Amino acid sequence: MDCAVCTTMPFILRPPRNTICGACYEGARAVISLMNKFETDKYGAAENNNNINNKANNNSLVISSPNSCKPLANLPKWVNNLKELEDELNKKINFLSGFVAAFREQFHTDIQILPGSNGPPVPAHRALLAARSEIFKNMLDSDGCKSAPSDTITLPELNHEELESLLDFLYSGNLHPEKVEKHIYALFLASDKYEISYLHEFCERHMLGSLNSSNALDVLEISDICSNKTLKDTALNFIVKNMEDIVFSAKYEAFAPKNPHLYVQITRAFFMDAKTRRNNSAV
Repeated sequence: MDCAVCTTMPFILRPPRNTICGACYEGARAVISLMNKFETDKYGAAENNNNINNKANNNSLVISSPNSCKPLANLPKWVNNLKELEDELNKKINFLSGFVAAFREQFHTDIQILPGSNGPPVPAHRALLAARSEIFKNMLDSDGCKSAPSDTITLPELNHEELESLLDFLYSGNLHPEKVEKHIYALFLASDKYEISYLHEFCERHMLGSLNSSNALDVLEISDICSNKTLKDTALNFIVKNMEDIVFSAKYEAFAPKNPHLYVQITRAFFMDAKTRRNNSAV
């Protein structure tokens, strides 16, 4: 079928010249759905209720939803609005990044953070630590950390590099991919212990997105320590589906005696999965 959208030679289209192929139609539906969701999030359902329209004609494709309806003719304006929003967010990020420079250049710091190892302390700012974590706020409000700029607190579970990465994230909200890869488990533990929710979500997304046969056991172990059900279930299911690659590895031999309860859970999950597959095949 001739398509008025994706054809490379629109001048040879036969009447009717406004037909579109199935792929373009589904793509248009997806774009309109995304536009409607964006408008609903931005302006609220009340405003969008005024735009309900259930009619599609030959000149424009219109997909209706309970709350809103936006034709594809609005797409350029919508994209432009997104670009303006992106520019505004970038300006806001640049404005808020002054604390990052204060941390990296270490000016006006008022507290020293000690790692658990014998590494050197890292200077930081009390106000930022307290703003990022209620646990840090409570630590800084305690009798031992009240006035003197030379006061220190210790994060015993982190070495010096891990501590620097944690503070880098607390100041900037981001981290270099190399540091993320190297310190992800230590950062996840710290986010759990000190209740740093944004860091917790950041680490969880990274581990879910990078899950593979070489790190699945590590992810399962850390998710069990932090009682993260979503991460644990995902890692366990991945291990069951890639059992042969994982259980015959040297890593699994070291993992099993160290984590006997997880070894039992993996075994049970594997047999439950096998039973389910047998029952499905029998049907």
